[in-house]
Amino acid sequence: MDFHASSPSPALAHIAAKVERGERLSREDGLALFACPDLTAVGALAHAARTRRHGLNTYYVLNRHVNYTNVCVNGCVFCAYSRERGQAGGFELSVDQVLAKLAESPVVPREVHIVGGCHPDLPLSFYLDMLSAVRAALPEAGLKCFTAVEIEHFAALSGLSTREVLSALKAAGLDMLPGGGAEIFAPEVRRRICPKKISGERWLAIHGQAHELGLSTNCSLLFGHLESEEDRVDHLLLLREQQDSSGGFNCLIPLPFQTENSLLKVPAAVTGVDILRTIAVARLLLDNIAHIKAYWVMLTVKLAQAALYYGADDFDGTVVEEKIGHMAGADSEQGLTRAELEAMIRGCGFTPVERDALFRPVRQEARA
Repeated sequence: MDFHASSPSPALAHIAAKVERGERLSREDGLALFACPDLTAVGALAHAARTRRHGLNTYYVLNRHVNYTNVCVNGCVFCAYSRERGQAGGFELSVDQVLAKLAESPVVPREVHIVGGCHPDLPLSFYLDMLSAVRAALPEAGLKCFTAVEIEHFAALSGLSTREVLSALKAAGLDMLPGGGAEIFAPEVRRRICPKKISGERWLAIHGQAHELGLSTNCSLLFGHLESEEDRVDHLLLLREQQDSSGGFNCLIPLPFQTENSLLKVPAAVTGVDILRTIAVARLLLDNIAHIKAYWVMLTVKLAQAALYYGADDFDGTVVEEKIGHMAGADSEQGLTRAELEAMIRGCGFTPVERDALFRPVRQEARA
């Protein structure tokens, strides 16, 4: 593929040459991509890198989100989802209620995504029982559950190490960790938006432990709040460094900050142009992470479709019900059908490929 032809901007010529030769981009390259005035050139370069890796394939999964509680001790300033114990609007689901939600799903999920707040009272046995029950109910589904922040919380309540908690959860049926809780690694920004949450170093360390135990994980970037473009680049490079070390990240999920219901006031809401640029820079810097997600829940469907031309190759999935982003102000649909997902992907000129939780393609003949 001719990367120079795909990226005509003189400002990006040296970066295009490096990508074409398969050379790793530097921090300075990442900053140059953010500074380049020609967004379409940045996007074209990211699209070329995406198609070299995935062709026109765009992945999706039949998945079901379950948020088991919004009661949380962390009180992050940016979060519109969490409630204190006893506060109006707080909820917590029992294991039976989690199972009932899964039983109500319009499709049998290949991926079950379970996350919640850091509840002050629920013991580790609750989470182990939940995983065992979900595994028994859906033996073929991939269980993607509990962020690194939750893992640290479980360890603190149980008196175990995070590695011991991960081992126990894996034995109960856990397959992988979602990417939430990474937010932005910049310590000063993190202190301002989520001062009680674990540090970026701890987040990376817990994912490293999961990888060592054979658990795949995703990773994320929350942007468009108080961080700088330098913070975004540094965040991506720390993820790349962790991937070099432990090798277990499947996918990056870029998450634009939702301003509508947040107590965190920012100068201006993140724009579609900034979102597409950030996705493109992520694709170009993360040469060792296979997938970049266009998470339609946070992007909206239309912007997620555009993101497929800016480096993203995964469209997430059916979701069915999502609370965290929508309570923050996301105005996207609650769920999509397989037919809708495939039509949206095909409508952009791409080839839909159904996958499982670990990004393994599902054979056409195996589809229900």
